[in-house]
Amino acid sequence: MPPRRALEVRLGDLNSQKWRVSLTEAAFDLLMAHGGDAARKVLGEGSLFSPMLFGKFFDPADAFPLWEFESDVLLSGLRSGSKTSVEWFETNSDYVLRAQLPGTRKCDIEVSGDRCKVIDISGQWRGQESDARDWRTGRWWEQGYVRRLELPENTNWKRVEAYVDDDSFLEIKIAKNISDSNIHQTSAAEPRESEFV
Repeated sequence: MPPRRALEVRLGDLNSQKWRVSLTEAAFDLLMAHGGDAARKVLGEGSLFSPMLFGKFFDPADAFPLWEFESDVLLSGLRSGSKTSVEWFETNSDYVLRAQLPGTRKCDIEVSGDRCKVIDISGQWRGQESDARDWRTGRWWEQGYVRRLELPENTNWKRVEAYVDDDSFLEIKIAKNISDSNIHQTSAAEPRESEFV
C-alpha cells in the first residue's frame, strides 16, 4: 500500500483569469461524447468533478457552498446505487472532504478568491500534464478538471491540509476558527462520525 502523500496547498493569485470560461451543458455533453475514457472516469456520474454531482448541471468552476448541505441528503440518489465515493462532514475542529480521484494522479489544491474564501481542486488529464498554467484560462475542460468550493465562514484558510491515499483518494481538512467563546461548546460536542463510501 503506497504511503499517504501530502499535497502542497497554495495561495492563489487573486487577480487570476482562470476558470473565466464557463463550461456549458452543451460543451459538457460534447466532451462526454468525444472525450474518451479519461473524460468519463473523471467527469462521469458520481465523481467530485462531475457537473452533474449535485443532481442537475452545475459548472464545477463556479464555487459551491458544499458544507451548507449534508452529503447523505444531497447525494442520496447516487448513494443508493453506490455510484459515488464523495463525502464531506465536519468535526469539532475541521471541515473534511473525501473523494476518489478517478483516472488521474495529478491534483492541485489552491485557496483563492476574495479574502481566501474559495478552494480550488484541479488537475490535468493524464498525458496532458504540463507546467503551463494558461490551460485554466480558456476551454479548461478539454485539458483538465476542477471543483471550486466556498469555504465556510468560520474556517482558517491558512490551515488547509490535503492528502492523497493510494494515489486515488483525496482528503482535504480545513481547520475551523475556534474562538474562546465557543471552545467549551465545541469540546463538549461529540464529533460526527461518517463512513467513507
